[in-house]
Amino acid sequence: MSGADEISLEGMVVHRAECKPVVNDDYMKLKKLQIKQSTKPQRFSQQLERAVTSVFKPVANHNFNLEYEKKKKSEGKMVRAERQVVLDMLFSAFEKHQFYNIKDLVEITKQPVTYLKEIMREIGTYNSKGAHKSTWELKSEYRHYQSADEEAQT
Repeated sequence: MSGADEISLEGMVVHRAECKPVVNDDYMKLKKLQIKQSTKPQRFSQQLERAVTSVFKPVANHNFNLEYEKKKKSEGKMVRAERQVVLDMLFSAFEKHQFYNIKDLVEITKQPVTYLKEIMREIGTYNSKGAHKSTWELKSEYRHYQSADEEAQT
């Protein structure tokens, strides 16, 4: 036995048995109790005498929103930098890692997404499936590193 009021059995079923309860007062009380429990509503409303004061009061603007707004204002609007400057930033980033998500590239270069995608279409390829799904990598003519199969050949 695993618990104080739990009974468990182990074994294999050899014969099928049908059990019927003995219909007496105890059984009828149990059934009445079950029916009452099932008809009782799960949720109910109740009237309160006074207002609940332990609940958080609404705030017009939360601290993290204010901090985000300050950060956004301090950074200013994303402005397109010269193409060569952006290319240099991208190439230096791709020297560190082979694959980048577009969000990471935006964070590194501080350039608008559309402008960045326009440049990446020229110098990179977008991986839409596989292990590096939704990432960009440089085209083979722009890579300064050897791929794994090239290293194996040398």
